[in-house]
Amino acid sequence: MAHADLNLVRTFVLLYETRSVTLTAQRLFVTQPSVSYALSRLREQFDDRLFVRGRNGMEPTVTARQLYPALRDGLQQLEATLASGRDFNPASCTRRFRLALTDLGEMSLLPRILPRLHAEAPGIELEVVALEIDRASDWLASGKVNAVICSRPLNAADVDRRALFEDRYVCLSDPQALGGEPLDLARFSAGRHVVVASASGHDLADEVMRRDGIERKVSLEIPHFSVLPQILQGSDLLAILPAQIASDFAARSSLVVSELPFPVPPFEVALYYQTGAERAPAQRWFYEGIVAAIGDQHA
Repeated sequence: MAHADLNLVRTFVLLYETRSVTLTAQRLFVTQPSVSYALSRLREQFDDRLFVRGRNGMEPTVTARQLYPALRDGLQQLEATLASGRDFNPASCTRRFRLALTDLGEMSLLPRILPRLHAEAPGIELEVVALEIDRASDWLASGKVNAVICSRPLNAADVDRRALFEDRYVCLSDPQALGGEPLDLARFSAGRHVVVASASGHDLADEVMRRDGIERKVSLEIPHFSVLPQILQGSDLLAILPAQIASDFAARSSLVVSELPFPVPPFEVALYYQTGAERAPAQRWFYEGIVAAIGDQHA
């Protein structure tokens, strides 16, 4: 792009990622006509429509798809370089950070993270995005989110990782579901189970059961962990979930925590972000704040 205007590049990248003129305008803090004008200039420079209206918003053309990786990477490198030359002051920061979490993360981690960040930067905005584990790496690559916290490893080449804490899986149930008896493999297999959809990334126990040929009767599948206490209370259902949140649920109810009757290795919850993002002071502050907040919780 000869004589490239940085604002045009930002507009192109955001429009590609959001597929929306409205969202692009909101994130750039400009009007929608300003985005439309920028798009018309981009079309002139590249002699291509770049984006056309479709059922899912502004759909990129073949040319736009070819341009996006280079423009995105170049924009990130340039912004990181510019940011590194400025002093970052959290107290005056007003930018929005986007963090992908499961509902478990919202319940157990967000109450620690938010006060820590706002204590240093009261003007920031934190947007929590519901985690879809199979899309997490793409979200980081496209800039849809600044960071992801999850238990399933993200193995993309351009993603960095910071370990946060270790946990393990247990079984949570109403006492009547076990009749006062310990949970053995026979009772586990004969019982009725409620499972949380695999989009949360908490499917390690299921992988072990498939590998070892352990069967169970799934009577209910739900998208979130947060409703489990209400479902399990007074029922004969069993649920597998991380030990830390299971203990919290049990402490607030009559539910009981049992060890699983088969070995499942512990898992590590980690913070993921795009490689190189730490070079930007604001991003580095955001990541370090999250690590410190959760480290305080699990110290």
